[in-house]
Amino acid sequence: MHAMQYELTMPADYDMDIIRRRVSRIGHLLDEWEGLGAKAYLMRERGVDGSPVNQYAPFYLWDTVEGMNSFLWGGAFQGLSDDFGRPSVRQWTGVAYEAGGGSAARVAVRRRQPVPDAGTLSGVMEDAVRETGRLAAEDGAVLAAAAVDTSRWELVHFSLWEHDVPKAEGELFRVLHLSAPGLDRLRRGRQW
Repeated sequence: MHAMQYELTMPADYDMDIIRRRVSRIGHLLDEWEGLGAKAYLMRERGVDGSPVNQYAPFYLWDTVEGMNSFLWGGAFQGLSDDFGRPSVRQWTGVAYEAGGGSAARVAVRRRQPVPDAGTLSGVMEDAVRETGRLAAEDGAVLAAAAVDTSRWELVHFSLWEHDVPKAEGELFRVLHLSAPGLDRLRRGRQW
């Protein structure tokens, strides 16, 4: 599994309905994308749910590198780049994934944290696996994943929830659409 995200931070007075209409118009285009586990079309609005910014920040869980590369190099990503400029795309290597019992994702929580220098890497990653399982077992969880960026030594925990008050800490995003053609193909549990 590979995780990927880019963030488009908009001006404070930006009409976020433009993003809502865009996702409504094109969100379905990835509903059958080969190699995609899930894409959550995420948005934050300044002053809503504690957000300090207006932001469009889709989060991806890829089942294959080929699917991710096809998205980035094959033309789909070009439309976003043409409309908003080419954003920096963050990528993380999968540590753990678990499906939850929830069905319709309404909100997402992303928590990024540095991998501590103290202790062992295996211990930190095992903690991330346990946290992924704990989140997925919570009432209303749709899925939970953990991944690491070894260039920055940053761990990201990502979860989707069917209710507005998730049982996870981190930045809260609204889910505008969920494309999940390969969710059942994402390998559950520890990724090594």
